[in-house]
Amino acid sequence: MSNFSTLNISFLIRKNRSNKYGEAPIYMRISIEQERVEIATGRYIHPLKWNSKLSKAFSKKKGGVQINQFLDAIKNRIYDHHTEMVKNDEEINAKKLKARFLGTDEDRKMLLEVFEYHNKQISDLVGVSYAPGTLGRYNTALGHVKNFLKYQYNLKDIPLNRIKYSFIVDFEHYLKTVGKCNNNTTNRYIKNFKKIIILAIKNEWIKKDPFTKYKSTLVEVKRECLTKEELKKLEILNLSIPRLDFVRDIFLFSCYSGLAYIDVTNLTTENIRKGIDGNNWIISQRQKTKVPSNIPLLPIPEQLIKKYKSSPGKKSENHILPHLSNQKLNAYLKELADLTGITKNLTFYIARHTFATTVTLANGVPIESISSMLGHKNIRTTQIYSKVVNEKVSRDMNKLKLKLR
Repeated sequence: MSNFSTLNISFLIRKNRSNKYGEAPIYMRISIEQERVEIATGRYIHPLKWNSKLSKAFSKKKGGVQINQFLDAIKNRIYDHHTEMVKNDEEINAKKLKARFLGTDEDRKMLLEVFEYHNKQISDLVGVSYAPGTLGRYNTALGHVKNFLKYQYNLKDIPLNRIKYSFIVDFEHYLKTVGKCNNNTTNRYIKNFKKIIILAIKNEWIKKDPFTKYKSTLVEVKRECLTKEELKKLEILNLSIPRLDFVRDIFLFSCYSGLAYIDVTNLTTENIRKGIDGNNWIISQRQKTKVPSNIPLLPIPEQLIKKYKSSPGKKSENHILPHLSNQKLNAYLKELADLTGITKNLTFYIARHTFATTVTLANGVPIESISSMLGHKNIRTTQIYSKVVNEKVSRDMNKLKLKLR
């Protein structure tokens, strides 16, 4: 039926359904065109206190004012639902309006309901198509959305068709102010949220994309890496503590292979194979992106594989290196930084940046080859490292200028 069909709302009593006190139940009647439905209000009134002409209680009778206020309230709710359906360009009839009022509208999907459904799908595929960290990020994003709904609207959930451009903008503002998230973290949570909206659009749970006019910008983050001199300090450092010796070794393994923490810990003897040149290569797939990452073995990683061939503490006999949690690894790296005089915030991810810059790019390896070894989907992701190298070139040239003067 047309969105502009006439809507009539009235109330009536059913005397033939009176209770033992002689009170008749009050029904709300919704009429649109020739169709009408009735909804039990859950309230009762004695027929003598009911004004059938005005379809309301005699206000002077006992309880009449309270009953009329209640009937006005539910009548306004019907009007609100009708207005919402008109705004969303939905098909409207009496049955659909009744279902919307009672919350039994099957087509009306709720945001958190869909978000939780999506996260359950991710959870089922952890270890198959997704890493545990991916599930963690979506669960964190879901938590932010729940808190935002409570903070902004005092709601436990919201219909998908109420998600507009303004909702996204307000959510972004909430993440930065109340959530204390920086710009790039905020963008990541918005990106997680956007995937839920895309899921809803593909399933035809909503018709319009609220992200159509929304734009976000990432702030470029300076990616630190070790210089050639700092890397050498780590290599020649004499360590008598076994745990620090191992941490230094696994960090150097990543510096000379470009593998992320999860990929290093998952590395097995099956990943070490002969390449097209007859030398040993690391043939693997990135855990994060599932993109192939094939890397010729440089001397230091090859030596470390031999060093830890019979070492205890591995996940299995086939694993290349002993296992240590990322949290402990990063904590011990701080000790190594102190011992070598490295003032940078030494974390395991710096090793991957060091491979991309100091080890490869600065030594003339083409950026296309680096992109392939790092397992990047897009070469633009790799190009951020060329800026780091250019900064180093700039600093070195400025030093040269001073000497020439």
